[in-house]
Formats: sequence, C-alpha cells, structure tokens
Amino acid sequence: MSAPTDLGVYLVTDPVLVDRHGRGVLGVVRAAVDAGVRLVQVRDKQAPVRDLLALTAAVADAVGDRATVVVDDRTDVALAARRAGHRVAGVHLGQSDLPVAAARALLGPDAHVGLTANTPEHLDALAELPRGTVDLLGVGVVHPTSTKPDHPPALGVDGVARITRAARPLGVPCVAIGGVTLDDVAPLRAAGAAGVAVVSGICAAADPHAAAAAYVRAWSGA
Repeated sequence: MSAPTDLGVYLVTDPVLVDRHGRGVLGVVRAAVDAGVRLVQVRDKQAPVRDLLALTAAVADAVGDRATVVVDDRTDVALAARRAGHRVAGVHLGQSDLPVAAARALLGPDAHVGLTANTPEHLDALAELPRGTVDLLGVGVVHPTSTKPDHPPALGVDGVARITRAARPLGVPCVAIGGVTLDDVAPLRAAGAAGVAVVSGICAAADPHAAAAAYVRAWSGA
C-alpha cells in the first residue's frame, strides 16, 4: 500500500497514560480522531494477546473509515482482526519483531506495514527489500521519553533530518516519534518528516481533543 507523503499527526496509544484522566483508550482515540488525527497505532506491550486483539478491533470499529488503525508489534493480531472483518490496516514493527518481509507476506499487498528505523544500517537493510514491503518508517526517538524506557539514543531534529534524507530514495515516508512537543512540529516538518507521532502529548492530556487539535493545527501551519 503506497503511503501519502503528508501523514499529519499519528496517535500512539499508551494504556497507562490514557487512564490518567479516566478516559481510556477508546475515549482518547475518539477525541483525537474527532480533532483530525488520521493514523492511530494501538500499543500495549503488556496486554495478553486476546485483550490486545479485542482492543484493536474496538478501536477500529470506533473510528471506522475516519482513521487508519494499526497495531504495534503483533502481526498475528492484525491478521486476526482483519480476517474477522475489522478495519485494521496492518502493523507497525520494531527491529526485533517479525521481519517486515514476513509480515507483508502474511498480511498481503493491501495492508499497512510500518517499521521503526533510526540508523543508516536499518535503511541499508530496507534497501535490500522489494519496493512496497514497508509503507512507513517511524524515526526516533526525537527526545528522551518515559513512554519507551528502552529507547535508543535520541536523534534530535537534526538526526531525524539525516534519516529522512537518506530514506528519500527508498520512497518510504518517515514519521518522527519520541517526546514530540508542539514546538517540535514545525522543525520536524521542515526536516522532512511526513508526520509526527505523539504519545503522551495527547494520551496524558486532560482534554485529548484539544491537545490533538493543537498538534493538527501546528502541523497544518508548519
């Protein structure tokens, strides 16, 4: 599936942060999509697989065709949800997850397969794969973040610019992730990011609709 070059604001859910103000995953996702977020990644690394499948299906059902929904790490969950008729586009994979070529083979050519990439070596490996294997690169972390305590060294805006520049010949858009604040949005767009992924900036907000809308406005005005 070919991805557009303007992906805007990409929400990544956090099961702890969404309950800070009692809204839950579905409440935050609905608010963010209502505010203009068009990509949602369901991420819960601790949930039993049955619970993650149920949550992913519920998120997809809640947003319908207003947003693209993917699940973090679990190709099996994406496959099961899609086969059950839910509008789950696919999966976002880390470097230690199922190889993207295997995920593409399982999910098919019309699914979404994203990949975390933050080094030149990651891009070299991607260049060896057939075009269309990966739809999107998640590049980061931009800044140190508590939502991913095992993250690699922070890239900063300049590091994101280097990765996005190197990825351009591969034809895969890059979304910047990791501690992204409102003040980062314009510099990241100028650095070549096709979108910004936000976790705590929306999930931990007392008003996730207002927070998401602020990110969407910042992106649109950048």
